[in-house]
Amino acid sequence: MTTWLPKLSHPIRIGEHNQTAFALGVILDCARVKNDERLAKLAADSARKFYLSDKNCPLAYEPSGEDFLSPCLGEADMMRRVLTQTEFAKWLKDFLPQISSEGNTTWLRPVVSPDPSDPKLAHLDGLNLSRAWMLEGIASALPPDDPRHAALASTAEAHRSAGLAAVTGAHYEGGHWLGSFAVYLTTQRGIEKK
Repeated sequence: MTTWLPKLSHPIRIGEHNQTAFALGVILDCARVKNDERLAKLAADSARKFYLSDKNCPLAYEPSGEDFLSPCLGEADMMRRVLTQTEFAKWLKDFLPQISSEGNTTWLRPVVSPDPSDPKLAHLDGLNLSRAWMLEGIASALPPDDPRHAALASTAEAHRSAGLAAVTGAHYEGGHWLGSFAVYLTTQRGIEKK
């Protein structure tokens, strides 16, 4: 990472394995647990370089047909780790203005896999799980009185319910990995306890 990341000139903004935002979040969480200040600084600096000036993420373009990570929510979930609460609240308003302050879930609905036995279409079941943990992470970094909390919580719960319902093991295509996403969600990884 310390050799490759400085060479990366542009973030990878897709909904699969090599999404830069998700990777940076995992790297930063790991570096903080290990007290690796050099790696933590590299991940945080990279996130700022790639995402700090981003605005109006096209959430309506999601999901792509094979996503298991949200490019927009992944980026916001990363940035909550490197910005102060006040900075993040402002950045998020510019980046995802779609988040409702009315507490509803209409701004981001869970998805349904059209065929959970298809190796790529099963990804959509994982998208619900990753969206849920990203929404929870985003909410955790906002000030307590932020009007977006209700919408983030209700939307996260809708995605959590849909995602966990898909963790059945009925099909190998999702069964061999959806459980790891469910554990990531239910253990509240990367969310600092206050």
